[in-house]
Amino acid sequence: MQKKKKNTFIWFEFEILSQFTEIVHAVFWNFPLGERDDVSHPKKALDVLGIEKGVKLKQCHRDDLLEVKGADQIDHYDDYDGIVTQKAGIGLLIRHADCQGTIFYDPVQKAIGNVHCGWRGSTLNIYKKTIEKMERLYGSRPKDLIVCIGPSLGPHNAEFKHYKEELPKSFWKYQVYPSYFNFWEISRAQLLDAGVLKEHIEIAKICTYDEGFSYRKNKLTPHHGTIVALSN
Repeated sequence: MQKKKKNTFIWFEFEILSQFTEIVHAVFWNFPLGERDDVSHPKKALDVLGIEKGVKLKQCHRDDLLEVKGADQIDHYDDYDGIVTQKAGIGLLIRHADCQGTIFYDPVQKAIGNVHCGWRGSTLNIYKKTIEKMERLYGSRPKDLIVCIGPSLGPHNAEFKHYKEELPKSFWKYQVYPSYFNFWEISRAQLLDAGVLKEHIEIAKICTYDEGFSYRKNKLTPHHGTIVALSN
């Protein structure tokens, strides 16, 4: 990932997306994107990127996806964990701590998605459902998609003491040692199985527990945020 700075704001950008000038994106580090009634933090983040309007979610650790066709200022929707759109000029905002904030981009159909995926989202395979939704709505082909997974809980801190009750058996082979799981590789496998090309996947491999804010460590509300938008 590439580190960027503007005034007092620091964020990261994915290298694989840097070749596409029609995409604006950022992973803000230790910068909350706000709860339901807080628009100040999201507004500041959008301003830094030159985006006037945005959509943010009250995430619920499931697999429901929202299609956005427009926004007034900073619109809020309850009970979704992913957003997709073909509409330019709208920032899609995801808040996260240890969960994965993941950008989908179809450079052929000019469609984007932003997905919040924790371990529950992984068990529901929200990534496959995002790909299927983009295919259904926009004609996206899995082999055309660019997928970027931001900082999240790394394998040496992802302990699941009750994994036999919580995680499907297909995940068990991703243990790095007993009860610790590599969700970065679980996600990669799910994307490959859905038809995304290996060279189109970028995973930050930055562990939030070791290097940033972590819900498992700090027990507070999310302090990282991912934004993506199509330029006007």
